[in-house]
Amino acid sequence: MESVFEVIAEPNRRAILSLLVSSQQSVGEIERQLRMSQPTVSKHLRVLRDAGFVESTVDAQRRLYRLKPEPLQEVDAWLAPFRRFWSAHVDALERHLDRMDQSTPTKKKSTRRRPGPKPRT
Repeated sequence: MESVFEVIAEPNRRAILSLLVSSQQSVGEIERQLRMSQPTVSKHLRVLRDAGFVESTVDAQRRLYRLKPEPLQEVDAWLAPFRRFWSAHVDALERHLDRMDQSTPTKKKSTRRRPGPKPRT
């Protein structure tokens, strides 16, 4: 079985997951929105289903797919230290910019007039 990261490394699968974040979709709806062929969509949905990212239900003649967030928790846990890293750096940048703002004298707005049309003689 592929790892979570191998599954989401494929751009088409990430696109399908992005669609399913907002609502459940049928294979046909995914095909139309992503402009993929039915076999391609089905192949990627099978990989996503086998990895536990999506589940499906049958509604009359359609199979509807919806997102299962649990596998994404592994990705979220892996990203946590990076979030802390970036958060600390962004906070430091914000403090630096605040200090720069406070040490820079405010400039007066220019009162120059724009040249208008030349008077006719």
